[in-house]
Amino acid sequence: MITSSAFSGKSYAVYGLARSGVATVEALLASGANVMAWDEKAEAREHLTPSGRIADPLATALTGFSGIVVSPGVPINRHRIAARAREAKVPLIGDIELFAQARAALPPHKVVGITGTNGKSTTTALVHHILESAGIPTAMGGNIGLPILAQDPLAPNENGVGVYVLELSSFQIDLTQSLDCDVAALLNVTPDHLDRYEDMDDYAASKTRLFTMQSPEHAAVITTDDQYTRAISLSEQIVARRIGVNSVLIKDSSRWPALQGAHNAQNLAVAVATCFELGVPDATIFNALETFPGLPHRMERVRERRGVLYVNDSKATNPEAAAPALAAFPAVHWILGGVPKGDDLGPCARHLDHVRAAYTIGEAGPMFAKLLGSAVPVTECGVLDAAVDAAAGAAKAGEVVLLSPACASFDQFRDYEARGESFRVCVEALA
Repeated sequence: MITSSAFSGKSYAVYGLARSGVATVEALLASGANVMAWDEKAEAREHLTPSGRIADPLATALTGFSGIVVSPGVPINRHRIAARAREAKVPLIGDIELFAQARAALPPHKVVGITGTNGKSTTTALVHHILESAGIPTAMGGNIGLPILAQDPLAPNENGVGVYVLELSSFQIDLTQSLDCDVAALLNVTPDHLDRYEDMDDYAASKTRLFTMQSPEHAAVITTDDQYTRAISLSEQIVARRIGVNSVLIKDSSRWPALQGAHNAQNLAVAVATCFELGVPDATIFNALETFPGLPHRMERVRERRGVLYVNDSKATNPEAAAPALAAFPAVHWILGGVPKGDDLGPCARHLDHVRAAYTIGEAGPMFAKLLGSAVPVTECGVLDAAVDAAAGAAKAGEVVLLSPACASFDQFRDYEARGESFRVCVEALA
């Protein structure tokens, strides 16, 4: 794990004991810190290492604490923990900020931070894959894979210093104050998480903060594909070297099996520019693109049965993310629904001519059934297994059964990964 003497003897409260929270507790304790931890769920508290103190920071004195470390999933815009931190004059931070503070104690290295509303997981995994292909020591973390503090420090080798590649959500950036990325990258800014931000400008400002933490000698790779990224690319708050990229630079991705589709052009453009900034030779970059396996739960082909292809796109948690999947297949039986992030179909509405029928699930099911109206046949299934059964019964050879929910998963599943795994189980159980 990543530890630092910078934490030794200091006191921290950790609020939220999911994967990153538990990793934070363990890293702080191993660094010699005093840790008070809490989760609203009793079962999460029961699994905590006995070395940490169990107490609720909302009801405990915080005098002398160096930070309250909260899970990115805690809605700090409306949660009492934010007010509590202000009252106690204790910084509200996340595990990425602790990583930033631990960097001075790590072997020489570089950090890549990748953000955006959509595509950041694929781009992060792609950059990591290219670096691995180049023989450069690399670790992938943040909003993907293992929590960064749970990973071992990278040691340089003959190919260069280690590179930590971090997928960063706006929630993680909000809890970070000192992460100076050697390369920071922004893919896009489209409507999302507006229950956590006042408006789109506020959401875009959160993304911008990743670049305001950079030093002048570092690189800011920013697309110019939408109005918000174009505005951010011109921001006077950014002092790093600016590198503008655009998805139109990628003329044809058909030679890279896991990166086909218009939505991947942006991911490719940013990944290539990022790796170029890290000094990876062009030939190595383009060879690595051919061997990239893709990500689970993102346009993942699960099975072909009786000529029908079943595709798991559970990571499409908003309409902007689901639209490329609809566009990619000409005849789709679309399973959608969950916790809605808006009250319309967004860009999905442009691709309804590809939809043979829709099968709605979860909290948003009735809303989507109403929005789809008479445009396509709709079956309100409520739950995922019923939707898979209904779609499998209706789909014909040459068509696609697509789980691309355009919604968050938290009404019925732990996360989008659990939703995708459930889809896989349902599909594999089909006789």
